[in-house]
Amino acid sequence: MRLDTRDVARRIARDIPDGAYVNLGIGLPTLVADCVGDDREVVYHSENGILGMGPAPAPGEEDPELINAGKQPVTLLPGGAFFHHTDAFLMMRGGHVDLTVLGAFQVSEHGDLANWATDDASHPPAVGGAMDLAVGAKRVLVMTTHTTKAGEPKLVPRCTYPLTAAGVVDRVYTDLAVLDVTAEGFLVREMVAGLGRDDLQGATAARLSFADDVGVLVPGQRE
Repeated sequence: MRLDTRDVARRIARDIPDGAYVNLGIGLPTLVADCVGDDREVVYHSENGILGMGPAPAPGEEDPELINAGKQPVTLLPGGAFFHHTDAFLMMRGGHVDLTVLGAFQVSEHGDLANWATDDASHPPAVGGAMDLAVGAKRVLVMTTHTTKAGEPKLVPRCTYPLTAAGVVDRVYTDLAVLDVTAEGFLVREMVAGLGRDDLQGATAARLSFADDVGVLVPGQRE
């Protein structure tokens, strides 16, 4: 049994603190914004030049000049602003983004991130602002599946794909587990209900260690 993408997004949302300035990577990470509760104020940043993004507009109310980095229509909350993308990158590079959630093709046990290129010709390289976010954000969270569609592990001793950045990942959230990157490698903090430790290790190329109080992830669970 695995978590679906919405389950993983909900789990990540729990770790986003009130008042944080957050950049969500293109693709699956954008789901996280929908899962952050109304009890927290989170300011969303986009590298194409927006601070204070709101939810997607209602059908028919889209503004073609107000989009996020993934070209999705967005809204602007009161107090929000849009500006030149150079300024957005200065915010990232200057360490003003508290947290970023990025996708990944591979993450190494040392926290190296590979998320912009593979050896698959059908998926052309696309780095975007990921390199700047990976090294500029104060905390880097990764949202990904534990294995590829072919069953190959994404959590590896050493990345075989070109690196986005080295030693930057703090925590990984997959459809099987939540893992911290430590000086000793991946430390499992939570696992999907019914999954054995040997099963999780079998789906992981890197060596795992387990916290004393490993939590349980339940698919479909609501807060």
